Amino acid sequence: MPGAQEPGGQAKIGAVELTLLGTGAPAGLPRPDCPCAACAAALGPDARAATALLLDGALLLDLTPGAAFAAARAGRSLTGVRQVLLSHPHDGPAVEVPAGLPQPGRVPDGRELTLLTGHRVRAVALDAPGTGYAVTGPEGQRLLYLPPGGAPAGLEAPAASYDMVLVDVVGRPDALAKLRAVGAVGPTTDVVAVHLDHDVPPGPELGRRLAAAGARAVPDGVTLVVGAYEDVPDVPRRTLVLGGARSGKSVEAERRLEAFPDVLYVATGGSRNGDTEWSSRVAAHRDRRPGSWQTVETCDLVPLLETEGPPLLIDCLSLWLTDAMDSAGAWDDAVWAEHGEKVLRERVRELTEAVRVTRRTVVAVSNEVGSGIVPATASGRRYRDELGRLNAGFADECEHVLLVVAGQAVVLRG
Repeated sequence: MPGAQEPGGQAKIGAVELTLLGTGAPAGLPRPDCPCAACAAALGPDARAATALLLDGALLLDLTPGAAFAAARAGRSLTGVRQVLLSHPHDGPAVEVPAGLPQPGRVPDGRELTLLTGHRVRAVALDAPGTGYAVTGPEGQRLLYLPPGGAPAGLEAPAASYDMVLVDVVGRPDALAKLRAVGAVGPTTDVVAVHLDHDVPPGPELGRRLAAAGARAVPDGVTLVVGAYEDVPDVPRRTLVLGGARSGKSVEAERRLEAFPDVLYVATGGSRNGDTEWSSRVAAHRDRRPGSWQTVETCDLVPLLETEGPPLLIDCLSLWLTDAMDSAGAWDDAVWAEHGEKVLRERVRELTEAVRVTRRTVVAVSNEVGSGIVPATASGRRYRDELGRLNAGFADECEHVLLVVAGQAVVLRG
């Protein structure tokens, strides 16, 4: 059976086995009668029924259409289920309760239910309608399950991080950020994306986006052992996102950090007095960032890279280069020949060396230039050439390098 189990296919004694009867949004994936490209591509293992979880054959979280057939396909049975709990906002199931199953119920927020099997289920208050469930197994394994569109409300720091978290990573990345902020999700927590909808194409693109958030997706019917999974996706420490104008590169960069708290957004463009169009662009960028992010306007990147702190999102290197060339007098041919080239190359070297040794998570944005148009002036050609060199040097120090074209990210490295 697929999933993370002990060698030879046997789970550890006392381990909590979790079977995902479905991993999709309430309407499933593909959605019925939806003509979109993501739904058209959601075939085979990428097709997903509405999310429902079966724990140790005794506890069913969310009752969905065809649950009994889904369990049978996974090699499981619902005959041993002693408790059915609902997480969605509505008070009753949208489907008929199969014969032999207990009537579904809900644990009130903040209350705890103890099953005869030894499982303890505590209801977690959310910032949206619905109920989250923190489940502790008989041997102490801990998992957290949140319904679609929900994030925890009033979180407190737990004694230890959860072994497994099942959450709407694509729809509510801020839920994952909140859990990380209080230590509920740690470096070894297995984050499994559920309630998957057609917001993102399935297959490699879904896996890439989830891996950037330190999460993963599994097909319907997989059985996982809570606490036994060790191959948690490594979030790359350094990422460079390249793209042309309006390619979606900034959105892609922001998406890679939206599941993390306390991000420091480094704006290298500064302000331009009297330029209302530029102010509108800056405001649009600011409005789509999570409210927990902080912003600093500076081109002095090396000190930020050399100090400990939250992830950095640098937007963008092309504006940083403009400032560096201004400082070096590099636009003037005579100054460039005399000392400007040397000064600029030293600035770039200092930056790339700081990227090489930084301990912070860094996502940087830059423009990809030089794809055919030759600038009419010597200074324009100089800028194009130096930006190409800067991009190449920065990319050499990054684990992940992406090129965004028409909103689609092409992986160049990583």
